[in-house]
Order: sequence, then structure tokens, then C-alpha cells
Amino acid sequence: MPRKALEEKLLTVPEVKKLLESLGEENLDQFQRRALDYSSKFARVEAKTAKKLVKKLVKDFKLEKKDAVQLVNCMPESIEETRVFLAGGRKIVETQKLENILSFLNENRKKEK
Repeated sequence: MPRKALEEKLLTVPEVKKLLESLGEENLDQFQRRALDYSSKFARVEAKTAKKLVKKLVKDFKLEKKDAVQLVNCMPESIEETRVFLAGGRKIVETQKLENILSFLNENRKKEK
């Protein structure tokens, strides 16, 4: 019997990683294990930080949640990369706003080891 989706929720890659880890790897099916492997490799920040970043991007920078999630997932390092994520709409984002967003993301980037 097919499953019915009750709710759709936007999650960042770090949040997916935390959720799957909480289930325990031994309890995951093959697709969930692949998702855990992917999220372990590509999470740019911790789950708690990711949630905070999305909330602040939506509130302070007036971004749509889906755009904020994409920015946190990829953590762009340049104005040009940041512009790619926000160019989907018909509005043009000012360079100053992009610089402020990038500066905010850089402050919260996971420290390289």
C-alpha cells in the first residue's frame, strides 16, 4: 500500500543528517543510508546552526525559506555564487544585499580543520 504524505517540510542537509543519525544507522533502509552518507559528506554547518541561519536569512534578509535553505545547504563563497541561488525570481537582488548575506554566511561557516 502506498504511503500518503501528511506534510511537506523544507530541511537543510545538516538537519537531514541529524534526523537520520537519530534513527540509528541499523534502522535505515538503503535509500536512507545513501541520504545519510550524502548528508555526512556535504553538511557545511551543524544542524542547530543551519536552523538558526535559515531563520535569520528569512527574517533579516527577507528571503523565501526555500532560497534560504539552498543558501545554507551550499554555503556559497562569492557574490556570483550567491546570486545564482537568488536569481530564480524575476527580481534583481542588489549587490549590497548579496554582500551582506555572504558576510553573514561567512561568519557562521564551519571552521576548516
